[in-house]
Amino acid sequence: MNPVDRNRRWTDKGEAIGHGVSWLARWSLRVALAALGFWMLAWLVGKLWVVVMPVLLALLITTVLWPPARWLMSKGLNSALAATIVLVGGLVVLGGVVAAISSSIASGVPEIARSAQDAVQQAQKWVAGPPFNLKDTDLDRLIDQGVQQVKASIGSIANGLLTGAGAVGSGLVTGLVALLLAFFFVKDGMRFTPWLRGLVGERAGAHLTTVLERVWATLGSFIRSQAAVSLIDAVLIGAGLLILGVPLAVPLAALTFLGGFIPIVGAFIAGALAVLVALVSNGLTTAIIMLVIVVVVQQVEGNVLQPILQSRGLRLHAAVVLLVVTAGTSIYGIAGAFFSVPVAAAVAVVMRYLGEVIEARSVAPVMDTSQVDGDEPGKPERSPE
Repeated sequence: MNPVDRNRRWTDKGEAIGHGVSWLARWSLRVALAALGFWMLAWLVGKLWVVVMPVLLALLITTVLWPPARWLMSKGLNSALAATIVLVGGLVVLGGVVAAISSSIASGVPEIARSAQDAVQQAQKWVAGPPFNLKDTDLDRLIDQGVQQVKASIGSIANGLLTGAGAVGSGLVTGLVALLLAFFFVKDGMRFTPWLRGLVGERAGAHLTTVLERVWATLGSFIRSQAAVSLIDAVLIGAGLLILGVPLAVPLAALTFLGGFIPIVGAFIAGALAVLVALVSNGLTTAIIMLVIVVVVQQVEGNVLQPILQSRGLRLHAAVVLLVVTAGTSIYGIAGAFFSVPVAAAVAVVMRYLGEVIEARSVAPVMDTSQVDGDEPGKPERSPE
């Protein structure tokens, strides 16, 4: 609506209604076209997900590797050597953590095996008494029925195993590609913005550089907030394991921390392992208490800690974080749950920057807007292109 229409007084009600309907139709068409564009973008991302996912993973890995790489470069190392050192160092640290967890678990396996054997014997005595009164022959018959059922379902089980093996192989390839891309991002990332400025021009390059720098800072905030949430989960669940006297408390806490970076599945597997170890080693009562602790911690994490911490670090409202995670999970599954928050934060960064540009261009032309649109100081504002 132009200024003439805004200040015009309509003398005929039908004319005013017709103008309002025309205005609504124009904006409805714009909204519909914008929605179509977003739908096409989502469709394209889905088709190219095998390419998009490694790039997103590599960007998140780069946010972790870039600070030490930048420090090494400030000490005189070239970019390739610094990127190699931080990437190899990160893999060594991760491998050391996995090896420590594995050795601790291996040392505790005999104790858990003895506890499991005692638990099986107690379960047999329990089902042999009232109200079940099952004899050994009854138990043998039930076991035989279970074996026959497994044999009958061997085809579907094999197909499921093959599907799972294919998914694991695809995940390994994706992780390898993401690591290689992260190496190149760390090595050549500082050359990207100058190249972009030369490609699109100084004025548009200034806008894109500002937006990309803000998005980069947002990705760093996402990784820090996710690490904080995972650490809180690991401390609380580890404390519960130690208080209850469950073995392998430290490895299970470490698995909980690592699993926190894998939405839904990671927390579920880590919690299930904690409950299972408590069941076989300490009995049913301890397992129930551990299950309550795990459920409470995960609910507090998903509904309180994660939305609050991520909303502060990413400048998104907690309700927005909760909604985008739900939407991402429903559309893209586990990967959508993980990437939905940083993607939403990046979109919010772009929208806030556009708002700044619009606000700067809506004031008097004599105002210095060089820091917003890339113009030289003191020059009158140019009209939007």
